[in-house]
Amino acid sequence: MDPLATLLDGPRARGAFLLRSILSPPWSLRIADRAPLTLMYLVSGEAWVIPDAGAPVRLRPGDIAVVRGPQPYTVADDPATEPRIVIRPGQVSTGPDGEELCDEMDLGVRTWGDDPQGSAVLISGTYQMGGEVSRRLLAALPHVLHLPGDTWHSPLPDLLSEEVVRDQPGQEIVLDRLLDLLLIAVLRTWFSRPGAGAPGWYAARSDPVVGPALNLLHENPAHPWTVASLAARTGVSRAALGRRFTELVGEPPMSYLTGWRLTLAADLLREPDATVAAVARKVGYSTPFALSAAFKRVRGVSPQQHREGVVPGVGGDAVAS
Repeated sequence: MDPLATLLDGPRARGAFLLRSILSPPWSLRIADRAPLTLMYLVSGEAWVIPDAGAPVRLRPGDIAVVRGPQPYTVADDPATEPRIVIRPGQVSTGPDGEELCDEMDLGVRTWGDDPQGSAVLISGTYQMGGEVSRRLLAALPHVLHLPGDTWHSPLPDLLSEEVVRDQPGQEIVLDRLLDLLLIAVLRTWFSRPGAGAPGWYAARSDPVVGPALNLLHENPAHPWTVASLAARTGVSRAALGRRFTELVGEPPMSYLTGWRLTLAADLLREPDATVAAVARKVGYSTPFALSAAFKRVRGVSPQQHREGVVPGVGGDAVAS
């Protein structure tokens, strides 16, 4: 499996927050939910995604935006419109003064807004836990990824739009998987566009030396790899592999392997019955202690804290997510 495929295999929504918003201008939503990733599909009307740092991004019908958190941002009919609603952690909507608005803006099954006949219709899907999307994949994305609707074709956005308002048994699972599929389709399309600013590991996948080395690391991360053993498998010298890998990927092979192992561990630790010992074996650490030490050193929290939804806070302290 190539590096892009293994990273795109990471999104695993679990009870993702899916919502259809119907709004009449002027409208403005301040998004401060601290979610790691949100995908938005504009069905009709016009919208702007306005990051706190960076240029506003205009959405037209059919466009998709993927916004990487946890930094707050604004979505509005116009960049000049002042926020009138704040979306807080737990997807609680309030006015700027903190007064809760969830009940009065309820428009039916997973539908919310200020006017059932509003001109702006926006479908949004929010991953609510960091472990649901790999950290390495998130790091490869801009704060706001914009995919214009006229640059690609997929039935998935319209299918999600139809399914989000259905109230059927098992519908949450259907929506989770649709969100995952749509995110994967969007990212695959975006990474392949010229000038997308894709990360080094994406460009390196086609290199005749580094590409095979990346495939080996992704296919068997638990193997006791060394630069020498990777070089032997790819048919070059140890020095040549180390130099070219670092040049294209941006870090040495063993550093990349550590990051990939910990990315896998972070996802595996979210599984209900996973133990630290079992995860350690699967990702190439000889003992639970070795995995815990590496996890704490790189991610700032222990495997157990990560499982409990704790994230590193300011100054290295752990805080609840």
